[in-house]
Amino acid sequence: MTARALHVQGSGRAYLLLTLTALCWGANAVFARLAVGEVSPMALVALRWLGALGLLAVFAQAQVRRDWPAIRARLMFVSAMGAIGLAAFNALYYVAAHSTTAVNIGIIQGAVPVFVLAGALAVDRTPVGGVQLAGVLVTMLGVVIVACGGDFARLATFTLNLGDLLMIAACALYAGYTLGLRRCPPVAALGLLTLMAGAAFLASLPLALTEAALGRFQWPTPFGWAILALITLFPSFLAQIFFIRGVALIGPSRAGVFINLVPVFASILALVILKEPFQPFHAIALCLVLGGIWLSERSRAT
Repeated sequence: MTARALHVQGSGRAYLLLTLTALCWGANAVFARLAVGEVSPMALVALRWLGALGLLAVFAQAQVRRDWPAIRARLMFVSAMGAIGLAAFNALYYVAAHSTTAVNIGIIQGAVPVFVLAGALAVDRTPVGGVQLAGVLVTMLGVVIVACGGDFARLATFTLNLGDLLMIAACALYAGYTLGLRRCPPVAALGLLTLMAGAAFLASLPLALTEAALGRFQWPTPFGWAILALITLFPSFLAQIFFIRGVALIGPSRAGVFINLVPVFASILALVILKEPFQPFHAIALCLVLGGIWLSERSRAT
């Protein structure tokens, strides 16, 4: 098999993994909505990573033992990645959702690829071509359409508040995490995720204790435990493995574009699960996001 054929095969695998990642994270938005009143935000963050760590302890023991020398050499960096990309991002997201609108959150989340491209340019001096930039802008337009419900007039009332600032900080953290994945030890995704999930759980404990001290900690209800199980399996376990592998295959800048699929998948799943009505703007947004990803990837193929 030629080098070009291997490259195409690897890219195809990455596209599938990153699309599945976005699907899991889109589902997480619906799960988070269903979890309101069923479990408090910091309890959800801590318990999801404890659950993911339990799964990884079952499936990743061999990989951790095999890759431990390489991971140990970068243990502080790997731990920081878990604390920032897995714990802090989710904590900021859940807190922000209580003090800003869905329109604002959707638009700000769409800025993650821009943060990634800017970080790649600043840190790695990665060149950004015109077609790739156009692809990112097109996908962001799709995100904006989803966020404003197809009514651009709603954007006139877009203002920054504390929740918006927290979301901007969260997106910046996740962009840093995305870029940092390239600097992690070249080991199996399961072993790497195990160490990062452990760091995320430890980092979430002070947050949960603070929530308890403020009298806001809530253990999951029976329905909350069911939602927590879904969050643990899909966004916390499978999606993270898929994302780590996808970034390894095509790099953080290209992988970051797929994050724009998250609000589209979230909208589609909300239609099915939460019985929200389907609107034409959902179809338009989906076409824009997929077209933007195609443009971004086409710039790499030419």
